[in-house]
Amino acid sequence: MIKKILIANRGEIACRVIKTARRMGIATVAVYSDADANALHVHKADESIHIGAAPSKESYLVADRIIEAAKKLNVDAIHPGYGFLSENAAFAEKCKQNNIIFIGPPTSAIEAMGSKSAAKHIMEKAGVPLVPGYHGDDQSESLLKKSADDMGYPVLLKAAAGGGGKGMRLVNAEQEFKEALAAAKREASASFGDDTMLVEKYLTQPRHVEIQVFCDQHGNGVYLFERDCSVQRRHQKVIEEAPAPGLAPDIRQQMGEAALKAAQAIDYVGAGTVEFLYDKDGSFYFMEMNTRLQVEHPVTEFITGEDLVEWQINVAQGQPLPKKQNELSMHGHAFEARIYAEDPENDFLPSTGRLSLLQPPQEDRHVRVDTGVLEGDEVSVYYDPMIAKLVVWDEDRDKALQRLLKALREYYIDGVATNIEFLYNVAASKPFREQDLVTTFIEKNKQILFADDVSANVEKLPMMAALMLLSEQQQTLKSDGDPTSPWSLPTSWRANELHQQTLKLHYAGNDFELNVSVLNDRQAGLTTNTWTVSYRSNQWVISGELSEHSLMVNLDGHRQRFTWSQRDNQFVLFAADEAYHFTHQTPDLGVEDDAASGQGFNAPMNGTVVELTVEAGQIVEKGATLMVMEAMKMEHSIKAPAKGKVTSFFYQAGELVDGGAPLLEFEQDE
Repeated sequence: MIKKILIANRGEIACRVIKTARRMGIATVAVYSDADANALHVHKADESIHIGAAPSKESYLVADRIIEAAKKLNVDAIHPGYGFLSENAAFAEKCKQNNIIFIGPPTSAIEAMGSKSAAKHIMEKAGVPLVPGYHGDDQSESLLKKSADDMGYPVLLKAAAGGGGKGMRLVNAEQEFKEALAAAKREASASFGDDTMLVEKYLTQPRHVEIQVFCDQHGNGVYLFERDCSVQRRHQKVIEEAPAPGLAPDIRQQMGEAALKAAQAIDYVGAGTVEFLYDKDGSFYFMEMNTRLQVEHPVTEFITGEDLVEWQINVAQGQPLPKKQNELSMHGHAFEARIYAEDPENDFLPSTGRLSLLQPPQEDRHVRVDTGVLEGDEVSVYYDPMIAKLVVWDEDRDKALQRLLKALREYYIDGVATNIEFLYNVAASKPFREQDLVTTFIEKNKQILFADDVSANVEKLPMMAALMLLSEQQQTLKSDGDPTSPWSLPTSWRANELHQQTLKLHYAGNDFELNVSVLNDRQAGLTTNTWTVSYRSNQWVISGELSEHSLMVNLDGHRQRFTWSQRDNQFVLFAADEAYHFTHQTPDLGVEDDAASGQGFNAPMNGTVVELTVEAGQIVEKGATLMVMEAMKMEHSIKAPAKGKVTSFFYQAGELVDGGAPLLEFEQDE
């Protein structure tokens, strides 16, 4: 009987496991690094123990320290969560050797699926359909390239020991192969300690559909239906949903049975996920099996009504599965949106900083927020930048989608850049609503998701103006406190002059200059919330009211309500069709921006220099990679803006760099 569990993980993962363990009456132990001493999972657990320095390779990835902590605190079992050591066969074996229950599959199953190439051979023998590709032991660059050439481009390079998009590169043409292979091997080695690669034919219009499987120690197995995870960036999932829309019942059954066949081929026990590429013609191909619980498991819990962590714990202590296949059913539809500290406008670059504002939507039977942070916490460079998982459910897909949009409008974060407005744009887009899902969804719909059609959005300018004017008025009154003083007015008030001003805003890559004049002064010196706004040949009369995150605008007699958020001079206006992200441009006071004049060679984030890919003085072509940085499990390449040469590098491989620090000097060829 399991009475105490140590969770060998952090953040929302640990908090999620603690929630179920507490409900089951099981005590919990949290582990933490220097960076996580005051983290939420540490406070939620019954006990906690320090295991090392902030970098994960010095704490959460040190198996011996975790085993030592478990023995010291007399725990019965270890739950590895997902990520870190969850798919590490050696760690599972260490648990067994120390008579600690590993809440996961047996070592043999982890080893079988731990190598993607070995897994392909096992699946092939079991009759599970495979994507064409090379999965062999010969890892010479020449053979890997020949395999890609023979298959025809595009191809996908994948780390054999990988997962979560790490060590993965899409190669569109032969000339890209060498650099892509080097980057994939480097990332695979850093993430998994193994740079073995496989090469697969890249399907151009597939969906990513995965099956949740569960097996016990008594030979029983079930599948808990499927999830569609097609919307991805950098091969990492962005929005997941269950069930997969438009999937025919017979295909669902075929995929479920194939997934169980895959699990039974390796004598699997516990929770696992079998991932498939699903083509429009109804064919599907085995990608990989993740021998752990997945980040997106809450959508499966919502549609089945089952607690998968509870299933894991009970199976680990020898109990049979609580239900047979014919006793499982689906009800309704669920979405999960991953809230990240990242900048979608800057290639989804991670963002670090303190969460000065963190206000999630209200949780209820339709809305669930899985998180591991609180307001005031730091998003650091050391770990994945996910802030939370926003999960919603309703009776059908359309209703659930409206729940998701509403919840995203009510999620307010400040202190770091986030992807909330991007998630809103995805969920509100016509292709997503119409279920036009594909793994290249973001690239395919880039123009919609990163709107730059100015003419189509001119009608939103008066709403943006109202938000800026009312926000400015609110800030002025807060700082001055005297609404009767003309000096408090944010309307460019001057004695014996019309109340006029110019508002400058930046939206969708364009600058707009709006002329604003106050209409109907109630009496001299008093603020008014009615303005005339003009842009080119357009003119509107607007008035409005502003509360904490609600904006009511009366536009030429048409009253509309919006939600909004603000970070410094950056605003987001959530409309029904899109999230409008714009910047209030303040007057140029002639102060030179050193960062802006640095030709893009400042560090985009706190991180570590991974590699200098050229020599100082070497002539390079435009677009050539000069330096590679890594932070938050992601690599970022610094590229040449034109033909030229690096005259000097300021950092060497392995050195830490602060965000904004100059990295190198570059001399452009005349």
